[in-house]
Amino acid sequence: MKILNFGSLNIDHVYKVPHFVKKGETLSSEDLKQYPGGKGLNQSIALAKAGMSVWHAGVIGADGQFLSDILTAAGVHTELLHTDTKTPTGHAIIQNDVQGDNCILLYGGTNQQITTIYADEVLSHFGSGDYLVLQNEINQLSYIIINAKARGMKIILNPSPMDAKIFELPLHLIDLFFVNEIEAAGLIKSKLSNADISDNEKLASRLQELFPENDFVLTLGEEGSMYLSSDTQIYQPAFKIKAVDTTAAGDTFTGFFLSGLLHGKNIPASLELASKASAITCSRAGAAVSIPTMEEVK
Repeated sequence: MKILNFGSLNIDHVYKVPHFVKKGETLSSEDLKQYPGGKGLNQSIALAKAGMSVWHAGVIGADGQFLSDILTAAGVHTELLHTDTKTPTGHAIIQNDVQGDNCILLYGGTNQQITTIYADEVLSHFGSGDYLVLQNEINQLSYIIINAKARGMKIILNPSPMDAKIFELPLHLIDLFFVNEIEAAGLIKSKLSNADISDNEKLASRLQELFPENDFVLTLGEEGSMYLSSDTQIYQPAFKIKAVDTTAAGDTFTGFFLSGLLHGKNIPASLELASKASAITCSRAGAAVSIPTMEEVK
């Protein structure tokens, strides 16, 4: 069993701000730092640090070689990465406020330069029983999903950012979704625009009702997380910490939950492991650099 993460690689520009910029406002930042990022890169590093053997596929520009080096240093297989020297590497502008919350503006760059020829070459190395991890930060997602499923791969999707492109995907082929409250609400509203999702219990129930063919991991920030299938709800409370930066919290959760599950832990134990790892990530600055090792989490 192998894990392929066909995902984004970004250069993150993180601005420390007293509050998020409002419409029409000019705001001076208190600090600027540059980090490796992208949900794809973060999730590959989380999987590797959690003890999994993971291959990362994606496209970087000439300015992104250091992202490949960082993946390699974390133990991720990078031989499937492709370089496009004509396009800048994808990047993110991240506002990080005094509460540790963030908002993110993405530029796709090389993450939007994936071709079907490249996708076919990558998928040729994987087959039945292997896992494919995806996010909504690259192009050709429908093509990748359909052809991966035809090979017998199990497909994991984090539909972030949640936008109209998500609803063009063959979502019935997804085995497991990782979603936060915003992403869950977007999926629900796409099928039932007037759905009552005024609390977490209703949010979870609507996911189960409207997507009975899919399983979900629903992350709820300070209120914990849940695993959902058509007839199951399992709840995990959050570990209480002082948040410094929540940027890679969800990506860490994804990597450590999958690691727990694929190492034979049951779902409650996998949720607990992921929750611990995510809490540690939130207590540190940065995205990929904040992800803990399995030894730190145990």
